[in-house]
Amino acid sequence: MSVRYRDYYEVLGVSREASQDEIKKAFRKLARQHHPDHAAEADKDSAEAKFKEINEAYEVLGDPDKREKYDAMGSNWQAGADFTPPPNWGGPGGVKFRTSGGGMPRDFHFGGTGFSDFFEQFFGGGMGGGGAYSDFADGGGFSRGGYGGPQRGADLTADLLVTLEEANNGSVREISLRRPDGTGTEKLRVKVPAGVREGQQIRLGGKGQPGAAGAGDLLLRVKLERHPDFRVEGADLVYELELKPWDVALGIKKAVPTLKERVSVTIPAGCPSGRRLRLKGLGMKKADGTRGDLYVAVIVEVPAATTDAQREAWEQLKAVY
Repeated sequence: MSVRYRDYYEVLGVSREASQDEIKKAFRKLARQHHPDHAAEADKDSAEAKFKEINEAYEVLGDPDKREKYDAMGSNWQAGADFTPPPNWGGPGGVKFRTSGGGMPRDFHFGGTGFSDFFEQFFGGGMGGGGAYSDFADGGGFSRGGYGGPQRGADLTADLLVTLEEANNGSVREISLRRPDGTGTEKLRVKVPAGVREGQQIRLGGKGQPGAAGAGDLLLRVKLERHPDFRVEGADLVYELELKPWDVALGIKKAVPTLKERVSVTIPAGCPSGRRLRLKGLGMKKADGTRGDLYVAVIVEVPAATTDAQREAWEQLKAVY
């Protein structure tokens, strides 16, 4: 199966030799620029599409294992060109969608998951079981047939990109599934429950491969959308607040973002780099309705002394201390 090649380095505007830190900084800059919350109402659809594209690129390049596999495809492909992977390319997470008998790849196409065909084919789901993830059922499941008896059809898995707002408030999404048997495209409504977490699965009973003992299930594996401001740790959020040395030496009040609005935080004088300040109850919603916390991580940036005046100022400070 050929798909349209996606140049993730081009999407983030970095070179193939970029460090992980450079990739992270490029993502944050672009994500803040194109986040739908910052776009004018008329441009929200295009901003959302661009933001998902940026997220997908960072999902691959921000993960050293995925990046290594992506780089193994070669660097001579052009964005938008038809792409077929090299022979025997893949390994874990490689070409998916095989028949239960291990035959040729089958073309299951998912739409509305938040990921491109290219990502789904090489980094997304495929045939599989429940894995080590907790489940949210959305429709009844089927019991498998015993050995020697009729077997239930194989499960299908795909990744579903979920925003932090959806994870907090819940939502109903519509995705499409086109099977390789020519039966057309099926529209599926997916309930995303409030409190869902990265790696959990939403199960759509009977939407997998057909079998003599009933159809398998469709398992949608939740991938939380990377946010330009926050890192998710369970139900908690972490915001990195970059400060200059004089800010932490003297103490300062700074406005920091939350998922709803900006709040004022007091940074005490002498606060060391790396300290986390806890804002209780401003994190992610949990399944029981309570919320995690928001941690403001203080990051002290020390500017280099590149001029005579700057070096003199640092020398004066050194003499005082």
